[in-house]
Amino acid sequence: MKPSSVLVSITLLCFLDSFSAIEMDNLSLYFLTWNVATKSPGGSVRNALDLPKNKDLLPDFYVIGLQEVKAQPQSLVSDSLFDNPWTNAFRYALASHDYVKVKSVRMVGLVLTVFSLRQHVEHLREVQVETTRTGIYGLWGNKGAVTIRLKVYGCSLCFVNSHLAPHDNNLKDRIEDYETILTDQKFASNDATQIMYHDYIFWFGDLNFRINDPVRYSSLEIDRQVNLARKKEGDFQELLKNDQLRQVMGEGLAFNGLSEGDIEFPPTYKFSLNSMEYDLKRRPAWTDRILYKVNEHAYENIKLKLTQDSYHSIESYGISDHKPVASRFTIKVFSNHVEQHVEFVVNSQWYIDSENCVQIIFDADVKPSKADWIGVFHDNFTSLDDYVSYSYLPDEQDSDQQCSASSTPSETAPSIFTLSRKMSDGQLELRVTLTDQLISEPGLYRLVYFTKDSHDVLGVSGPISIVSPDSASQKRSLDW
Repeated sequence: MKPSSVLVSITLLCFLDSFSAIEMDNLSLYFLTWNVATKSPGGSVRNALDLPKNKDLLPDFYVIGLQEVKAQPQSLVSDSLFDNPWTNAFRYALASHDYVKVKSVRMVGLVLTVFSLRQHVEHLREVQVETTRTGIYGLWGNKGAVTIRLKVYGCSLCFVNSHLAPHDNNLKDRIEDYETILTDQKFASNDATQIMYHDYIFWFGDLNFRINDPVRYSSLEIDRQVNLARKKEGDFQELLKNDQLRQVMGEGLAFNGLSEGDIEFPPTYKFSLNSMEYDLKRRPAWTDRILYKVNEHAYENIKLKLTQDSYHSIESYGISDHKPVASRFTIKVFSNHVEQHVEFVVNSQWYIDSENCVQIIFDADVKPSKADWIGVFHDNFTSLDDYVSYSYLPDEQDSDQQCSASSTPSETAPSIFTLSRKMSDGQLELRVTLTDQLISEPGLYRLVYFTKDSHDVLGVSGPISIVSPDSASQKRSLDW
């Protein structure tokens, strides 16, 4: 073999080795978009979630976008402090399947919430939200978009829930709303500062696009063609050829680069309440849509992949004049992605009215900050917002003193103190004492470590049993 051939062979082998070292895993995401027309949940939302009986088939994430959630002043105030009834309804339905609410963002009637299986919570990074108002010249948020972006297992995902300008004759306004949202939203990220820069983009909501030619396609004519399709005596293709959204996407006027799956369900608007029949005072249309995009070649030597597994409306719900629309996707993420992490070493039993110690071991590349914080959560917490109490990470102290417990802490003693030392392998060992000021009720708890800027979850402790001491004089020491 000639020297040049040897060089080529070695280069090729190196390339193949680097390619084979990249391993990919599947993640599944279930999307639901629903204009709830200011109505309350009223009943169970489980059917809208398509929860499989086999737990192995559960999606890894639920992403739920709602429009026209009741937005009276009194509800906006309460919802700013607590989850709105719709978010709570979905949260309670998912709780028994071990989902955790990662993030929720609201702007007037627009609500977007991301739920994750518990096992993924420690792998979420750079969770950020953005909002854009387009209603009444941008002064009122009844129209616009709310967005949540994040990274999981090394890949960036962006979820945009939008409610665009209504009515048949406002096609130009819908396009302008899209452009405003696209240019307005910016993210503090090294690799995905704008919506379309993410690895995977999902844009959904009440996009409000209608069917062209209202003279030819009147309410009665659309209803006639839908009824024929339901009887299997026709299909939706003629109507879809005149769908405004498909028109503007085809002409490159909006949603460039995004795709949509085949529509095999009837127009989702406008229905008579609690009915499968259209209110023909308005022309039916596919206003509620789920679009997607994958930047396949964002990384060298690897091709990202997205598969749409289902796309359908849920006609059994009748409390709104819109039917909810759902879609399930499978995406590829990096299975061997290395992330910053912290480990809790904690005694499995703590005592109320006593100081209790926890050891936190940081990965070598983690730089703890006194603005990082530790949340105290109930064992089976269902939301990252539901901490019982929290404490910021204190300043480090150069001390080899061992943690000690006291059954009668001084009223003037600090509620938290630290003892830290550098370990031989370059990791940092930090001991934090949490007192009764942070935990006051018996039960099972966990500690969750959050970073200061992006509120990444770097670690979750095992369960800790909090009990009342047998006597006020009880003392104990922790074996490190």
